[in-house]
Amino acid sequence: MKNIFSGFLLSAFILIVLSGCGRKAVDQAADKKGPSYNTKLWKKFDNIPPGADPSVPDSLGGNGFEKIADKMGFVTYTPKEEELKYFGDSRATKGGKVTTIISRFPFNFLPFGRNSHLTENQIICGFVYETLLGSHPITRDYVPSLATHWKISPDKLTYTFRLDPRARFSDGTPLTTKDVVATFKLMMDETILDPSQQLTFGKFEAPNPLSKYIFEVKCKELNFRNLLYYSGTFILPEHIIGKMTGTEFIDKCQFSMPTGTGPYILLDNDIKKGQQYSLTRRDDYWAKNDPMSKNVANFDRIQFDVVEDQTNLEYEKFKKGDQDFFLFTSLTTEKWLKDKYDAVDKGWIQKRRVFTDAPFGNSGIAFNMRKPPFNDIRVRKAFANLFNRESIISNLLFDEYQPTDSHHDNSPYANPESPVVRFNPELASSLLKEAGWTSKNADGILMKNGKPFTLEFGIPKQVEKFVLIYQQDLRSAGIDLQLKVQDGNTLFKNAMARNFTIWWQNWTGLLIPNPETSYLSALADKEDNNNIPGFKNPRVDALCKQYDTTFSRKEQIKIIQEIDKIVGETYPDALAWYPKGIRIAYWNKFGMPEYVLGRTTQFGYLDATIFSLWWYDAEKAKALDDAKKSGASLPIGEIPVMYWKNFKD
Repeated sequence: MKNIFSGFLLSAFILIVLSGCGRKAVDQAADKKGPSYNTKLWKKFDNIPPGADPSVPDSLGGNGFEKIADKMGFVTYTPKEEELKYFGDSRATKGGKVTTIISRFPFNFLPFGRNSHLTENQIICGFVYETLLGSHPITRDYVPSLATHWKISPDKLTYTFRLDPRARFSDGTPLTTKDVVATFKLMMDETILDPSQQLTFGKFEAPNPLSKYIFEVKCKELNFRNLLYYSGTFILPEHIIGKMTGTEFIDKCQFSMPTGTGPYILLDNDIKKGQQYSLTRRDDYWAKNDPMSKNVANFDRIQFDVVEDQTNLEYEKFKKGDQDFFLFTSLTTEKWLKDKYDAVDKGWIQKRRVFTDAPFGNSGIAFNMRKPPFNDIRVRKAFANLFNRESIISNLLFDEYQPTDSHHDNSPYANPESPVVRFNPELASSLLKEAGWTSKNADGILMKNGKPFTLEFGIPKQVEKFVLIYQQDLRSAGIDLQLKVQDGNTLFKNAMARNFTIWWQNWTGLLIPNPETSYLSALADKEDNNNIPGFKNPRVDALCKQYDTTFSRKEQIKIIQEIDKIVGETYPDALAWYPKGIRIAYWNKFGMPEYVLGRTTQFGYLDATIFSLWWYDAEKAKALDDAKKSGASLPIGEIPVMYWKNFKD
C-alpha cells in the first residue's frame, strides 16, 4: 500500500482462476468492528511463506540477500520510528465501510490502455495493484514496495530491482520477474491504444530477468524521471495477461480486473455497471504487517456510488448519510458558506479546510488549435480576455477562489512572468478585428467571409452556471456560443478523438511535471493523449529534451517555468480558478491523523487519501448514532487545518 503515496494511485479472470481452489472468506462480526452489516473479507491463503524460493541463491535475490545487498550496490529505505506516523496513524483500526459518490462510471477498470487515464482508474488500481517502489510522504524519496532493493548504474541508464519474495497476487500466485516482463510487453503493445504512455515507456528496453527475483532494465536515453516512471508501473500477473494482445486486454479486462498484489480486490459481483462498484479488503494482503503498510488501507469495504453529473443531488445524499464525506468544489461553495442544518450545528457532520503543499492542477476552457477559428492566436487571446473570472469568483464563488495564472499554480514551477489575463472586452474586440471579424449581421453576430461567428460548446452540467456568464459576455462581443450539455464520458471521448472546437478541461497537478505528454509537438495531431489543444512549439520541444536530462531540481524548475511562460503566451486555453484550501465535510464516525490529509494530497485524489489514511472508529460511530437518536451535540473540531503550512522539514 506504500504506492498510494506515489501513484498516483474481482474480475471474471480471477473467478475462473480460483474455481475449485477453495477460496476463503472471513466473516466480520458487525458488533465488533463495523456498522450494522457483515462483510466477507477476501482470504485465499493463511500465511505468507517465510522466505524466498530455497533454490534461488542469495546473490540472485534469495534468502540472505539482505545481508549482501549493500556490497552488491543495492540500496533500500528503512524509516525511523518518528517517520512512521506519516505512513499511517498507529491508532488506526481495521473494519467498517466508507461510501463515496462519483459523477461518472469509468469506461473501464484498466490500469493502462485506451480511456484508462481517468482519476477513477488511478484510484481503483492504486488499491488493487502495486508498484515497484513507493514515495516517502514527506521527502518523496523512494521507499520499498514490490521491490525491497534497487540500484542505479553510474551512467544512470540501468536500473536493477530485487522483488520481495513474500509478494503474492490475490489468487495466491507468487510475484516473480515474469510478471514484470509480461506487464511491460503488454504496455508497449500498440493495440492497447495508449500513445502517451508508450512515448514515456518507449524510453526503456524490455526488462531483463536475471533471476526469479532480480531484473534489470536499461534506458534508451538519459532522463531524470525514468526511475520515477518505471518504478511507478502497476505490475500485473503474467499467468493471466502473459499471452494477451493489447486488443484482447482491452476487450477481456474492461470490467474484469486481473488479480493484483494490493490490499483490495474488485470482485465481479461487486460491479453494477453504471451504478456502483466496491472494493473489498484482503485479509491476506502480503504486506499487511509491514511498518509502512500496517496502518493504511483500513476499511473493509470501499463503495463507489454513481450519481452522474448531479452535484446538488450528491450533496443532498451526503446530508442524508448516503455518502460519508463531501468535497466542496466551485459548484458547492455557497453550500460550504451558507448551508446551515442540525447535523453541522450539532457536530454530527464535521467540516475541515486543509491546506496542503500540492499543486491544484488547472481547469478552464481549452481551444482546439488544429482548426479555425482557434488556429489564430488572436482569437484564442480574445476568448481568454472575455472570460470574466473576476466576476465569477466574486459573485458565484464568494471569493473562496483565486484566478489561475499558471499551469503550475501553488507550486515552485509556476512562472511569475506568465501572462496575467483579466477580463478585457476592449482588447478582445481589437484582437477579433485584427483576425478579420470586422462586421456584424442583423443579429449582432460577427461575420467573416460571409459566415457568422457561431460555435458549439459541449459542457458538463456542473459548469453550466459559470459558462452561461461566459456565453453572455461572448454574445456581447458578437460571438454566438451554443451550449450543449453532455455527460462526462461523452465529452472525454470527444476530446480524445479531437472531435471538439472548445472543451472544458480539468487536470490534476503533478508533483513532478511531465511537460512532454501535454505539449510535445509529436503528440499534437494524434488521438488519445493529453495534448488536447494540439500545442506545437519547437522551443518547448527542445526544453522538454533538456528537462529530461537535467538532474538538478533548481534547473528543472527554471525549465518548467520557461515552458509555463511559452504555453501561457500561446493561449491554448483560458484558465479558470483554484480554491483556498481543500474543503471537506464528513460524518463524525471516522478516525484520522492529526494532519487529516497527507502533505501532497491533491484535489483530484482526495478520495484515495481518505481511503488510505482514515479509518472507521466504532466508538465515534456509536456516539454519533446515540446523538442522532437523542438530539445531543458532539464536539466540533477546528475547521482550518494548518499542519503542513506550519510543518518544518
